Amino acid sequence: MKINSEGVSASRVFLPADQTHPNLLTFFTTQFPHIAKTEWVDRFEAGLILDQEGEALSANAPYLPNTHLLYFRRLAREPEIPFEERILYQDEHILVADKPHFLPVTPSGLYLHQTLLNRLKKKTGIQTLSPIHRIDRDTAGLVIFSENPNERAQYQNLFRDRAVKKVYEAIAPYSEELAKQLPMTYQSRIEESEHFLQMEEVEGESNTDTLIELIAENNLWAKYRLIPGSGKKHQLRCHLNALGIPIKNDQIYPILTPYQEYDLDFSKPLQLLAKEIAFQDPFTNSVMSFSSTQMLDL
Repeated sequence: MKINSEGVSASRVFLPADQTHPNLLTFFTTQFPHIAKTEWVDRFEAGLILDQEGEALSANAPYLPNTHLLYFRRLAREPEIPFEERILYQDEHILVADKPHFLPVTPSGLYLHQTLLNRLKKKTGIQTLSPIHRIDRDTAGLVIFSENPNERAQYQNLFRDRAVKKVYEAIAPYSEELAKQLPMTYQSRIEESEHFLQMEEVEGESNTDTLIELIAENNLWAKYRLIPGSGKKHQLRCHLNALGIPIKNDQIYPILTPYQEYDLDFSKPLQLLAKEIAFQDPFTNSVMSFSSTQMLDL
């Protein structure tokens, strides 16, 4: 895997045999029409388009069918996230990081360098790092990375088989009526809504379950412990919203608020923290248990 000095991995593109192009610039502008031709010219001039041996290519280089090329993404402007991640544990198999709020786990959209993955690649020099699970950009806390591509599937299978215990903490409104029912296991069926950013509860057999416990309260707000049995997108946010106690500073539930991507309000992080994680390592058979150093305050 080719990686640049800023920890960003190269992407691969295949040159099909059923296409012909006068040069590589024409191929890239045809293959990626959403990216301006001038941007591809700049990438060629900056040495960001490489052959399989890692040699920089020119825009006028010939199109060679049935080959792969490497190219690096580049963003003209990227939001700066002023919070640092921490590496809590590392061995020859995994790396455990404590992610701050607002930082995406992997590159997407406006985020490339300002992602947990690329920060860690740059910090450790390990090109093969890959997250074996995800948490939302808005959520802080624990994320586990596999270091060896040949081992990644075994770790991912732990999550698939529900062999990983995950514990979250959240700050949400205090409800005296709900408190009388806690601890409780809340179950519902959630699916993608018409808006791709939101999930919604629908009729039908449950596909999610969350154990909810009350940790502390001050009459207005409460700290809750959340232990998901399933792992659906936005499950915890959706469940607490359905119970009438949406998580503090949530910009998606109950009302979807458009992100101000370049003017983020860092004073109002989503009050959701991936606090603990535990599992039996498939290679060492050791019981691994980790806890975030971050805290949510009432």
